[in-house]
Amino acid sequence: MTYQVILPAAGQGKRMGAGKNKLLLELNGIPVFIHTIKVFEEDDLCKGIILSIHPQDEVEFRFLLKKYKVKKVLDLVLGGKERQDSIYNALKTVKGDGIILVHDAARPFILKEHIHRLVATAQETGAAIIGVPAKDTMKKVSNLVVEETVERSSLWAVQTPQAFRISLLLQAYDQAEKDQYVGTDDSSLVERISYPVSVVEGDYDNIKLTTPEDLFFAEAIMKKRNL
Repeated sequence: MTYQVILPAAGQGKRMGAGKNKLLLELNGIPVFIHTIKVFEEDDLCKGIILSIHPQDEVEFRFLLKKYKVKKVLDLVLGGKERQDSIYNALKTVKGDGIILVHDAARPFILKEHIHRLVATAQETGAAIIGVPAKDTMKKVSNLVVEETVERSSLWAVQTPQAFRISLLLQAYDQAEKDQYVGTDDSSLVERISYPVSVVEGDYDNIKLTTPEDLFFAEAIMKKRNL
């Protein structure tokens, strides 16, 4: 039940307003992306990490990987214009046909137990994503006018990691490239080639650090977990 993982880390995080890659911001004195990598570094089932990075960050990323004694990073791949391009560049370097995970490097709070459930499901079905049921009332809105109230019981907030058989994800990406299609996430590309995607329930702590407010939530989660 081993796996490899791609961590897209080439974004510039403009909504964070930090003036640099948000993954280099620190939580408890340690860069965000190192917190994320450590989850996989310390998981015996993880056999390799591929980082997709922006060229201007390469020197700093290599320095930090060495500083924090990260051993499982197999490659640093240059990212593309879009997140999808960055993942595709990384995916094309992956060998074999086991399970590959794609995980936002800005989600440092994923739990190992959820990773293992996700990998097990992907091994069985070929494609699996993690998410949580929507808690709020959901409405479809156009030009600040409600069009309809959407039934909440069938709605989930989808997170990462997302897990796939390597050959399946590569097929989905190849087709998207051929059609010049940009999806909202990896599973949307797999859905597009008519392959069913399973869902594993995660938890609400698995937040993505996107805006300055998210850093306050991150600190609260770290305090709760005694990190």
